[in-house]
Amino acid sequence: MAGNPTTENGADNSKEVAMPLPLPKPVEVFMSSENAHDTDALAECFASDATVQDEGQTLKGLKAIKAWRLETAKKYQHTLEPVATSARGGKTVVSTKLAGNFPGSPVTLDFVFTLEGGKIAALEISS
Repeated sequence: MAGNPTTENGADNSKEVAMPLPLPKPVEVFMSSENAHDTDALAECFASDATVQDEGQTLKGLKAIKAWRLETAKKYQHTLEPVATSARGGKTVVSTKLAGNFPGSPVTLDFVFTLEGGKIAALEISS
């Protein structure tokens, strides 16, 4: 087979290249702003009346979401790495490796996004 990167003994000599996942623009902005700790970017990706469900609480509106982001960044000093994406029931599900200052780090959580009008209308974070 021409172009197959295996050797005669079947070993795989191909290099694994990290490719960015194709994410909808508001999800991409959210993920990159999370790692950059850029709360100003929240208005770019969240609708003004968006909701976030995380750690048993529901936050509504940009002001509450911004406060949540500041609190979790300070508390966990975390980073996000999207590892897989899929569509489920009209929502965008991004399996995300979350690493930071908490027991069991790193963990993989599902970030379930509901998108409306080019913005995040809802985000639910679950294990």
